[in-house]
Amino acid sequence: MPSRIFAALLADHDGRMTAAELIEQLSVSAAAVSGAVRYLAHVGLIRRERERGGRKDVFVVLDDAWHGAMTSTDQVHAPILAALTEGVDHFGVGTQPGDRLQLSKEFLEFVSVEMQGISERWDAYKRTR
Repeated sequence: MPSRIFAALLADHDGRMTAAELIEQLSVSAAAVSGAVRYLAHVGLIRRERERGGRKDVFVVLDDAWHGAMTSTDQVHAPILAALTEGVDHFGVGTQPGDRLQLSKEFLEFVSVEMQGISERWDAYKRTR
């Protein structure tokens, strides 16, 4: 459901739809839309706004949604890294589980650093397009 809603917002003329519009366009339930937009907002692909003077929420796809979602590694990776660190401490380096957890932790740390460079290169690319 999140991918269907994300695609609908991306393809919408102004990238803005209410829950009622999403329900109608996708022929889905209000509960399905509610859960999906909550997830999409959490991962940074859309944001929830309120129309001026209105009472309805409007869901807005961000122009460069993937950039924000992919580079928000601190938010996404921090709890995973904390859990991996606890696991390494619990099992210890030199044990099979501890070594697997340590390798996963090092990979996420590596990805976080690399994403900074990717983000800078993407920003430079956008300036030239």
